[in-house]
Amino acid sequence: MSDVILFRPKAELDAAGNLAGFIESCRNGLTIFGADLDFDTNVWDVTDALGLKGHGRKRQRLVFSALDTPPDQAEAWMDDRFRPFAKAYMRYMHGFRPTKIVGFRLAALRVLESALSENGLVPDPIRIDALILNRAAQVIVDRYSEAAAYRIGGQLEMASEFLANNRLTSVPTKWRNPIKRPGDAVRVGKEFDERRQEKMPTEAALDALPKVFRLATEPVDILVSSVAAILCSAPDRINEALILPDLCEVHQSVGKDKADAYGLRWWPAKGADPMVKWIVPSMVSVVEEAIGKIRSVTHEARQIAKWYEEHPSNIYLHAGVEHLREVEWLTMLEVASTIGVANASSAASWCTSRGLELKGRGASKMVRFLDVEAVVIAMLPAGFPFLEKATGLRYSEALLIVRTNEFNPQKGTCRCMIEPISINQINSGLGGRVEHGFASVFSRFGFTEPDGGPIKINTHQFRHYLNTLAQAGGMSQLDIAKWSGRKDIRQNAAYDHVTPDQMLKKIRDAVGDDSQMFGPLAEIPKKVLIPRDEFARLRIPTAHTTDLGFCVHDYTMSPCQLHRDCIHCEDLVCVKGDEEKTMRLRQNLDEARDLLQKAEYAVSDGYAGGDRWLEHHLSAVERLSQLCSIMDDPNVPHGAVVQLAPPRGVNRVSDSSRIALPPTQPMNPPAGLLAEILESMGG
Repeated sequence: MSDVILFRPKAELDAAGNLAGFIESCRNGLTIFGADLDFDTNVWDVTDALGLKGHGRKRQRLVFSALDTPPDQAEAWMDDRFRPFAKAYMRYMHGFRPTKIVGFRLAALRVLESALSENGLVPDPIRIDALILNRAAQVIVDRYSEAAAYRIGGQLEMASEFLANNRLTSVPTKWRNPIKRPGDAVRVGKEFDERRQEKMPTEAALDALPKVFRLATEPVDILVSSVAAILCSAPDRINEALILPDLCEVHQSVGKDKADAYGLRWWPAKGADPMVKWIVPSMVSVVEEAIGKIRSVTHEARQIAKWYEEHPSNIYLHAGVEHLREVEWLTMLEVASTIGVANASSAASWCTSRGLELKGRGASKMVRFLDVEAVVIAMLPAGFPFLEKATGLRYSEALLIVRTNEFNPQKGTCRCMIEPISINQINSGLGGRVEHGFASVFSRFGFTEPDGGPIKINTHQFRHYLNTLAQAGGMSQLDIAKWSGRKDIRQNAAYDHVTPDQMLKKIRDAVGDDSQMFGPLAEIPKKVLIPRDEFARLRIPTAHTTDLGFCVHDYTMSPCQLHRDCIHCEDLVCVKGDEEKTMRLRQNLDEARDLLQKAEYAVSDGYAGGDRWLEHHLSAVERLSQLCSIMDDPNVPHGAVVQLAPPRGVNRVSDSSRIALPPTQPMNPPAGLLAEILESMGG
């Protein structure tokens, strides 16, 4: 475990002295990122310290380059007067505030150095003050997307707080991040459409995936399409899917006349407890087939892993070359058969590139078996035999491991070595690098977008897609969070891409249905002689989200009549199961009770107008209490649409559009029928 040492600034030293002491303490006193870390190098390999899942052999590095380093040129390093502080800060903060996404923290330091260096000034950290921090925030907003800017701004605020608390600047500064969290409540307009399109798979992609799943015969296509099938069955993170065990399937009896429940054992990546994710019945056969296909492709890789667990010093030899274990010298053809390259020439190149000594010339070249064995053993993945040390998952027990280069057939699949499947390999297979000349499962089978462009998906889009389906279907926020493996239901909002039309349809579908709607709209007036769906379209012309629920007021006819006093408005519609909005209802109720108490005191003290405030707050407490009791009532199903009756005595402008019906053509019904109609209308 890395040692963490609390830095204590000395009151008698100035900022420069404290800064020098901080850097020296982090250079020589910390072991975070490894006791053998070369502090003076400008590129740190932090792969082992971060422990990211699903990245295969990809190394994670901290590169202390300047902000404006051109991507096609060698790194321009941070200034010598700033870089030592940046290194010390990254090492120190990872001990006290570790994060998997170190890029945001490093980006904040790059921007800070850039702001310090403007106008040719010296980028000395002790010069950092409110002006420098404000300029850095401007650079962040100009340079990064809204979501990234908010996170980098948060890291900038953390750095400013650290500098001030430890007296590392000449002028201690209390600074707050001015960059606002990007809002996602707006569901109309070009920006929402673009955000939804970016987060969700296209219709062409969803149409092509099942066809690829059926047509796939090559190992790469089978693995990519099968992983996609699993991701389509439940809102999983790809790094969670990549550490599924081979024995991940769970069958559970649910009753005599019902099919067994089917699920997968799962280890959530962001703090939630291990779980079984149950698969919806319509997807069970697909997931079972996907798991079976993956097992068949990865079976030999698990055999290889098991061999190395039991024989850590001996190379794995497949059945065709097992006899070579007793041979001292190997020909190049025998090496080719052992490691899985195409021919003797490729085998000779393999040996030469790894520094193996060859004897003979031309076709008679030979190499020692023990030398080849030593090189192959050294190729075992880092951390072997464990693929995921936190859960104890071994390579021999993992579902998604392959033979080395199985995803890159041009190099030749290695017959004696294994590797984990990485996120990049799956994303590349789904079209992530098709613009760079890498084929995808879609391009190999000739599937394209309607405009002829390539189909591209990233694995996280499946998670957004399923979450949006759950939101549109009325699933409770708690259930969505559990289904998605989230620890905090507030994270659901980032995955909710329900369109205005879908939201409006949900409310309209509930009109007149007392099993879905609670309130005045649960019953269609008996005197309205039009179909229920037509009445719903007239009564609910539009809807938009609010803090407490949805507003169905038609703003094309009139502005808000109550100045956003939503709780007293009959146009407020709430949906049970939305935990965030329910929490706000309870907060409003607590505030209303407090205000009611103050109004009672005001009336008892004889304040002018206190009686009117008392009446208003009494009404607010009553209506909020009614809503909260409905939300807490176990007899009201999740997804139910709730509307309170119009309040008594509320002053609002009459809106004749609410009772307007479409014009109808004159009719001449029989006299008996006319009498019945008049009677039903109270005539």
